[in-house]
Amino acid sequence: MGDKEILLTQEGYDKIENELEYLKTEKRAEIAERIKVALGFGDLSENSEYDEAKNAQAANEDKILELEAKLRYAKIIDESEIDTKTVQIGNIVKVYDMEFEEEVEYTIVGSTEVNLAENKISNESPIGAALLGKKKNEIVTVNAPAGIMKFKILSIKK
Repeated sequence: MGDKEILLTQEGYDKIENELEYLKTEKRAEIAERIKVALGFGDLSENSEYDEAKNAQAANEDKILELEAKLRYAKIIDESEIDTKTVQIGNIVKVYDMEFEEEVEYTIVGSTEVNLAENKISNESPIGAALLGKKKNEIVTVNAPAGIMKFKILSIKK
């Protein structure tokens, strides 16, 4: 993951903290119980339950390390510093997609909080990066994998 700063909203930071707590407590205990039960089945050389439980344990520990690193390098975006003059991380931006002639609303978030189902896009994504620093009524051209896209910024809010 390196020493790269990870931008998070307070909500995103709290979500990672809660997941980490769950993995360290409930999930670890659940996996330990599975290992204990599997050990009761005897011969480990042919014990698929034991192998699966040990693999789940390794995956859980990897996820814990990943989340701890995210929190270590996290920079929480101060929502009081977010303004609506220009697009920045934490803003909700309503744009008019000029090709599809429809309005779309995106929330610009750090790369670890992306959720396309909720229209939360990364500041590092082609659309997110193109919108950053732009103002209301500006036309933004995005060089996206799907081709050139054009948006008009209709509103910027927190």
